[in-house]
Amino acid sequence: MKGNLFGEAVAEPYAEAMMSVAQSQNLTEKFGEDARGLIELVKSSPELQKFLGDPLVPAGKRKEIIRQIVGDQIHPFMVKFLMLLVDKKRILFLETICQEYLNRLRELNQTVLAEVTSAVELSEEQKHSVRERVKSLSGAHEVELATKVDRDLIGGVIIKVGSQVFDASLRGQLRRISLRLSNA
Repeated sequence: MKGNLFGEAVAEPYAEAMMSVAQSQNLTEKFGEDARGLIELVKSSPELQKFLGDPLVPAGKRKEIIRQIVGDQIHPFMVKFLMLLVDKKRILFLETICQEYLNRLRELNQTVLAEVTSAVELSEEQKHSVRERVKSLSGAHEVELATKVDRDLIGGVIIKVGSQVFDASLRGQLRRISLRLSNA
């Protein structure tokens, strides 16, 4: 399920097609919500990952199970898209396709993704502060946060936006002090 070069190459045309349908139907944000939900669903269920990747499961059975899982929680166009992925034997790349769609949606909305790692769960006020700081640094209109907790940081945060990394963690500060002392 994880992204690899082949998976990313497969995902691009499907994500592009998904964006095209979404734009033509004025459903870009709804498809974004659905894509986020599908990513979470796949990530949270090793059984589903195994099921989607099992070549011995017949297409009809896959479609039936997928319809049962998603029910009416996602848009009917998205359900049809999932059925197309089953027919084309590309359902294995669902997570990568959805990630690529979200990348395109962020680009369309002039939104950047900030991956924030902190020692403790961030409060809403702290998340707002991080968003504002990233907006000022990146010039983006909006900032989408992907947060995770790493207790080894001791304190502070690490913010990754694209290829830029802002390390304001206590662990990072200690590492920099150690380097300065060893070079002195």
